[in-house]
Amino acid sequence: MGLRFAVDTGGTFTDLMVATGEGVLSMHKASTTPADPVAGVIESLRLAAQAAGEDLRSYLGRGEMLVHGTTHAINAIVTGATARTAFLTTEGHPDTLVFREGGRMEPFNFTIPYTEPYVPRALTFEVPERITAGGAVKTPLDEAAVLAILERLKEAEVEAIGVAFLWSIVNPAHELAVGALIEKHLPGVPYTLSHQINPSIREYRRASSTCIDASLKPIMGAYMRGLEQRLRDAGFGGRVLVVTSQGGVMDASHVAEAPVHLINSGPSMAPVAAKAYGAGDAAETLIVGDTGGTTFDVSLVRRGRIPRSRETWLGQPFRSHMTGMPSVDVKSIGAGGGSIAWVDAGGLLHVGPKSAGAMPGPVCYGRGGTQPTLTDAAVALGFIDAAFFLGGKMALDEKGALAAIRQHVALPLGKSVEEAADAILALATEHMVQAIMDITVNQGIDPTQATFVAGGGAAGLNCVAIARRLGCRRVLVTEAGAALSASGALISDLTAHQQAMFHTRSDAFDSAGVNKILAELKAACDAFAAGPGAGARAVEIDWSTEARYTDQAWEINVPLRISSFESSSQINELVEDFHQMHQDIFAVSDADAEIEAVSWNAEVRCRLGSGVPGRLAVDDRPPRLADRQVHFLGTGWVEAQVWRLEAIAEGMELSGPAIVESDFTSIVIDPGARAWRDGAGNLIIDVRS
Repeated sequence: MGLRFAVDTGGTFTDLMVATGEGVLSMHKASTTPADPVAGVIESLRLAAQAAGEDLRSYLGRGEMLVHGTTHAINAIVTGATARTAFLTTEGHPDTLVFREGGRMEPFNFTIPYTEPYVPRALTFEVPERITAGGAVKTPLDEAAVLAILERLKEAEVEAIGVAFLWSIVNPAHELAVGALIEKHLPGVPYTLSHQINPSIREYRRASSTCIDASLKPIMGAYMRGLEQRLRDAGFGGRVLVVTSQGGVMDASHVAEAPVHLINSGPSMAPVAAKAYGAGDAAETLIVGDTGGTTFDVSLVRRGRIPRSRETWLGQPFRSHMTGMPSVDVKSIGAGGGSIAWVDAGGLLHVGPKSAGAMPGPVCYGRGGTQPTLTDAAVALGFIDAAFFLGGKMALDEKGALAAIRQHVALPLGKSVEEAADAILALATEHMVQAIMDITVNQGIDPTQATFVAGGGAAGLNCVAIARRLGCRRVLVTEAGAALSASGALISDLTAHQQAMFHTRSDAFDSAGVNKILAELKAACDAFAAGPGAGARAVEIDWSTEARYTDQAWEINVPLRISSFESSSQINELVEDFHQMHQDIFAVSDADAEIEAVSWNAEVRCRLGSGVPGRLAVDDRPPRLADRQVHFLGTGWVEAQVWRLEAIAEGMELSGPAIVESDFTSIVIDPGARAWRDGAGNLIIDVRS
C-alpha cells in the first residue's frame, strides 16, 4: 500500500496526517491561506515531503488516497460568495423560504429583524403545477409557463436554480420535466431537484437544502476541480476524497454535484476519531471537544454511535437558514487559540468570538497581530514553550504577547499580566463549558458520567479545567489529538445516504410496503458499493427510520436492527427502540402509545482503509525535558515537570503540575491531576484532585 493523506483546513492551521501502508502516522501543520485554501494543502504536503527527505513530486507519487476536510462551502455562505440562485416552487407557495417553520429565539424582541429568505422573492418563481399527497397530478405542469420563467432567468443572469415542488417526493415527474427543460434551454446552468437531494416530508427543509445546494454548485465545482488539478500538477495520482457533514467521505467529483453535504465537512470528523480511539469503552458517553485556532467544536459519541441531526443551522437557530440535511450533531462557538481578548467600555472582559485567524494570527506569532489572544495568554502563563512551538520550527514572541496583554487587558482591568492571562483562560474555559452543557445537559446527558476527549492544537491548554468544571471523571487526549479531525478523516468510510418516504403505523404495520421500500434502498446501496465503493475491504449498511408518536409534530431517528420485517416481534422491537430513544432524548416516553414511521433510511459504508487508528512513529528522544515555571490560577508560579508525549512509555504515571508537549500541542496537567499513556498511545488524565 502507498501513502494515505488526510488534510483538514481550519481557520488558522491546515492539519495533515500521513499514514504508511504499515499504519505508521506522521503529523504536520501549515498555516491556512484564507485567500487560497488549496495553497495551504499543498504547503502541508510539502512540509511532510521535506520531513521524509523527499521532493514533493516523488513523495506525492507514492500517495494512493487523499481525504480533504474543508470549510470552503460554509465560508462561501457566510461571506455571501455563493451563486446568484433562483427558486422555482409550486404556484401559490412562494413564501416557503420566507415563513420557514416559524419560531423566534426571543419572541418579544422586535428590534431583531426577521431573517431574509435564502433566495430573495425577486428570484422566486411560481410554476403552475400540483401533485397531491397521494402522487396524483392535480394540476398538469404548464411547460409554456416554465419556458417563460427560464427566459426571465436568462435575462436576470441567474447562475444556479433550485426546484422544489409540493409532494415531488411522492411523484417527481414535474421536477424531472423542469430539469430537462433547464438542460435544454439553459445549458450549463447547474440546478438541483428537491426529490433527489433531500426526499424529506418537510417543505421548508427540502426547499432550503435544495437552494443551498444549487447556490454552492458553481463555487464548489470550481474548488474541487482546482483541488484535483493542482494535486495532479504537484505529482499526486491517487484518489481525492472529501469529508461530508455525515461523518463519511465522498469522491471529490461526486460531492461537487451535491455540495450541501460539505457544509459541516471538517467538524464531523472529530467524533469519528474519538469513537475509534476511545473504542475500549464503547458503552461510555464521549464528549468530544475540538479546539482549533478559530472555533471550539463540540460533539458526542453515545453507546458507540455518533448522534446526527437535521436541525443544522447556518448560524443562530431561527435567525439563519436550516440545511435540512442529516449531519453529525456539532455545536461550534468562536473560542479557539486565536480568539481575541478585549475589554469593553464597561470594563468587562471578553474572549472571542472574533479571531486573529491565520493572518495576522496571535501577537506571539510576530506577523503583525496587535490584539492578545488565548494563545498569547498560554505563552504568558508558561503553558506553551515559546522556543518549542511547532516542534521548534516557529519561535514565538513572548515579550510581544506580554506587552499586548498588559496594554489591552491587564491595565484596563487593574490586574497584573499573569492575573489577566488567568482571566482570559478562565473565561474561554467557561465559554467552552457552556457549549458542552448545551449539547449534553440540555439533552439529558450527565457529563459526570462521561469522558472528555480533547482534540485540536489548543485543546490541551484547558482540557483538565474543562473536565473539572463539568465534573467528568477523566480526559482522553489521543496520540494524534492535535489533528483530531484529520486523524478521523484518515479512518473514515466512503458513505452514501439513501432515503425514501413511506408512512405506516405500528398498529396497522404495512410490512409488504415497508419491505419494498427497504429493498429499493438496499439496491441503491449495493449499486454504490459496486461503483464508487468497488474494492472496499468491507461494506456495511446502517438502517434507520424517522418515526413519531401518532399525530406528533416531529420525528426522531431510530436505528433499525434488521433490513426487512418478517414477524410481528420485529415490529414490537422497533416500537420498543422508539420508546427508548424518545426517553433518551426527551426524558419522557409513553410505552402504551402507538407510533408511526414516515421515512426510511439506509447508509452504506465502504471501508477503504483498515478502519483502525494508526500509531505515530516511535520517538527515541528522552521523555523528560527541563522543568519550567508555570502559572496556575489559585497557586501562582510553580515548578512543573515537562514531558514529551511521543516518548512517554505505556503505563508511566505523571503527576501535576506538569506539561506534556508534542511538536503540535501542549497539554497542561493541573496540580492534583494524574496522567498516563495507555496501550493505544492515548494520554489518560484523571482530573480528580
